Amino acid sequence: MRKLVNLKPSRLTALTLGALPFIAVLLLYLVASDLRLEENPRDKLLPAFATMGDTLLRLATEESKRTGEIIFWGDTQASLVRLGIGVGISALIALFFGLAQGSFPLARAKLSPFTTAIAMVPPMALLPVLFIVFGLGEVSKVVLIVIGITPFLIRDLQQRVMELPEEQWIKAQTLGANSWQLITRMVLPQMMPRLIDAVRLSMGSAWLFLIAAEAIAANEGLGYRIFLVRRYMSMDTILPYVAWITVLAIVADQLLRQLNRRAFPWYQR
Repeated sequence: MRKLVNLKPSRLTALTLGALPFIAVLLLYLVASDLRLEENPRDKLLPAFATMGDTLLRLATEESKRTGEIIFWGDTQASLVRLGIGVGISALIALFFGLAQGSFPLARAKLSPFTTAIAMVPPMALLPVLFIVFGLGEVSKVVLIVIGITPFLIRDLQQRVMELPEEQWIKAQTLGANSWQLITRMVLPQMMPRLIDAVRLSMGSAWLFLIAAEAIAANEGLGYRIFLVRRYMSMDTILPYVAWITVLAIVADQLLRQLNRRAFPWYQR
């Protein structure tokens, strides 16, 4: 008798099983929307797919009378630039401090408690401080992302370095490697794919901090648009924007996954 833990679905079965929850949610929404619109055709809570499609088409093709830009793509570009800069800076900081704290006991003793303490501070609580210090421009939004995900990346990378087999350290030093060579030739190559994995795991939090910052102080961006139209209960705009953010997050995750797979094929399991 085959055990359930040993049953592995085929690729087609896995795709089918993975699609079922999405289909169920769409059908549930369709039924609920039809029931509400049948009772009240002007209901805004659960707009029909056709209504959301028309709104999205308008936002994605028509120029704004105020700025002359296409709203949907302008919001998307603004948010992606902020997200990319914030995540990129966080990854670079985490790479430096994660390797240092994981490799050097003195650096770990000095910096690890501080990193842990910073990681415990709710980043959203610092948002007013960031606006006061950096103003309402782009810097405060990027800094919020950096503060929000960098401690997690540092701690994750530090832990991965400390999990390297002791035999590697001993053998490399026996062969004459100095501290710089240990970091650049032994530790760094093994940590790069793990850093990419950590960035993938932190992308959800990065989006959260970005949307929160845009909702409070911004003139464009996906989060700004969602919170701008909420006062009018424009669910035909909010729901497509939320779906679009989800699509962008999935695409970013898959791109990082492919980068890891192609750049470090030895790491794949």
